[in-house]
Amino acid sequence: MIEIPVGLQPELVPLAWVIGTWEGTGMIEYSVDGQLREHAFRQQLEFTHRELPFLEYRSQLWLLDDESGEETPLTAESGYWRLARPRTDGDVGPGILPPSGDAPVQGVDDVEALRNATGGFDLEVTLAHPTGLTEIYTGTIAGPRIDLATCSVQLAEGAHAYESATRMYGLVNNMLFWAWDIAALGQELATHASGQLSRVSNESDES
Repeated sequence: MIEIPVGLQPELVPLAWVIGTWEGTGMIEYSVDGQLREHAFRQQLEFTHRELPFLEYRSQLWLLDDESGEETPLTAESGYWRLARPRTDGDVGPGILPPSGDAPVQGVDDVEALRNATGGFDLEVTLAHPTGLTEIYTGTIAGPRIDLATCSVQLAEGAHAYESATRMYGLVNNMLFWAWDIAALGQELATHASGQLSRVSNESDES
């Protein structure tokens, strides 16, 4: 049974099962110049909420040395997850302008009205990387499964070539499984990384 955190906005209830801190391991697998590069990693992933209609996301990764077991910091990514819906005058923005109307989603009926034609919910995910890459994903959540695909990719000057990506997340036997495919370095969409994580807390400490 999934617990609904105190203060969770109604429209985030479909995402309640991802909230918390997850830790585990995974594998990077990607071909570069015709050679398959494989690297094991450890990951800590956090989904938190601030009583606002979005989740904050942060992922940190460490490379694992197969022989010594030592860990080396690798990279991180952060961003925001929300149900996709039109913004109204009840939402913040543009910029940081406060809302000038009532919150557009206030209860169960409003959430149910957001269901898509397949019975799930549409998602919007914005991610930023310290490597000069930002991604906007759109996709769906249907019960304990999330499917995402990039609709926009922005690269800073000098960043590695990166064209598009897909991600999948699923909850199986209380474990979070994820897979990430990318089209990068002039190559077609292909397997990039995957992980298997265990929940270590229901909610991250909030400052």
